[in-house]
Amino acid sequence: MAILNILRYPDRRLHKKALPVQRVDETIKILIKDMAETMYKAEGIGLAATQVNVQLRLLVIDISETKNQLQVFINPEITGSEGNIEAEEGCLSVPGVYEKVTRPAQVTVTALDEQGRHKETKAQGLLAVCLQHEIDHLNGRVFVEKLSQLKQKRIISKITKQQRLDELVN
Repeated sequence: MAILNILRYPDRRLHKKALPVQRVDETIKILIKDMAETMYKAEGIGLAATQVNVQLRLLVIDISETKNQLQVFINPEITGSEGNIEAEEGCLSVPGVYEKVTRPAQVTVTALDEQGRHKETKAQGLLAVCLQHEIDHLNGRVFVEKLSQLKQKRIISKITKQQRLDELVN
């Protein structure tokens, strides 16, 4: 297994729309393991393939406290939604930034699992938010783009400043 490089906003590659996975083969299974290891090491709860510069419709999520309940969604699609919830979101591609975002409170998602079997997930609360956040990544969108232009500019400025500081240290 390998730790993958997570792209940082505003990297243009985060805005590419992911392509469907054609076959769940050994290459996909290795990617799933690498993405899970990367997510756990970065202390995240979700990671989309586009965040590690793989333009495939694949994401991993683990919202458990024990970090041992990995959920895999291949070619996920939101097929239903209800209500609204405002929740604070963060992102491994936008480190150190947490903002409130309004999304549907409940979603139904169809996908394939890591064995290539069809599954339907009805989610609410944190899982619903996380699924929507990661599916947005697969569609080329980052959560900060749901914020005002002013907040987006401040976030980009903060990230640019941090990247300059990181380059000086390294």
